[in-house]
Amino acid sequence: MKNLVILGSTGSIGTQALEVALQAGYRVVGLAAARNVTLLEAQIRQFIPAVVAVYDEAAADDLRVRVADLPVRVLAGMDGLCELASLPEADMVLNSVVGMVGLRPTLAAVAAGKDVALANKETLVAGGVFVMDAVSRAGVKLLPVDSEHSAIFQCLQGCPPQRRINRLILTASGGPFFGRSREELEHVTLADALKHPNWSMGQKITIDSATMMNKGLELIEASWLFSMPPEKIDIVVHRESIIHSLVEYDDNAVLAQLGAPDMRVPIQYALTYPDRLPCPVKQLRLEDWQNLTFYRPDDEAFPAMNLARRALTQGGLYPAALNAANEVAVGAFIAGEIGFTAITRLAAEALELPLPAPTSVEDVFTVDAAVRQQTREAITKLK
Repeated sequence: MKNLVILGSTGSIGTQALEVALQAGYRVVGLAAARNVTLLEAQIRQFIPAVVAVYDEAAADDLRVRVADLPVRVLAGMDGLCELASLPEADMVLNSVVGMVGLRPTLAAVAAGKDVALANKETLVAGGVFVMDAVSRAGVKLLPVDSEHSAIFQCLQGCPPQRRINRLILTASGGPFFGRSREELEHVTLADALKHPNWSMGQKITIDSATMMNKGLELIEASWLFSMPPEKIDIVVHRESIIHSLVEYDDNAVLAQLGAPDMRVPIQYALTYPDRLPCPVKQLRLEDWQNLTFYRPDDEAFPAMNLARRALTQGGLYPAALNAANEVAVGAFIAGEIGFTAITRLAAEALELPLPAPTSVEDVFTVDAAVRQQTREAITKLK
């Protein structure tokens, strides 16, 4: 029996994590959402957690009225998320919130001695050095939930004590615009960008997949999770999303993790590690896949991956700056304020800023706020 806190319980990962918890017989002691109190109320009534948190304070007030008949404490804002992430009775915190809002709760969970199942990319993209240092000092587990990082993690279970890793290979679906030129991408719409071929995700992550920034952020995340320099992490486009990622060892042997594209597998592995339990997902039968295809990424049409590699190489606060600009630009695209290709152009501008070396995690939040403001000003000039 494990006691779980799920941050981002109303999103795609969070709802599937609740399915996994129910199947595994785990107890859900805490839930958190941004503002979707209608779904959160239903989840509270099903799982009866002791504490919940809502990031939007007005939505938290609404939820208190909705669940006044239940023995549940409702927290609000960032302080509420961090308190929930530190809940004494929790064994593990699954962090699946979207965006920089996930960094402080991750650090709070680690400081409280909780194992963390991480589906929030920004935690490591923006605050990698501070998070990994905190994890090391606390002696807790940081377990990847993203399918690509889970695949690498699984392939490393047979890793020799000396590691002997030559290369990590992240697979990418290529998103909905695979094969299109940069010129063709100038005119794509929001509806086009949200048509992911293989995965069902929230708007922000789906747009990141369309620009391929999602894969760039995963490269940064993989570097921190597995202590690998950027030059030893490759990306290959694999349209079918059957091979989730690969590890190449020093003898050039390559181990791959395969499975149907279903996030319940990596979610469950993070929650049950090192054990494995039955999972109600479609069984992979290779004879049903007569061809698996692989392509080099088109860095001219999709420059986001190289922007992320450059940010990681520049180091310091540059990954946080790239992430901040991208979040604002994606929001502006969703709102209809800019075109699709402007997302990566705005993100690239963040890498030209003169940024100081970080001395604490507060520097990450300072740069994040400054770059967001600068990006909003740049968007205003584009209108």
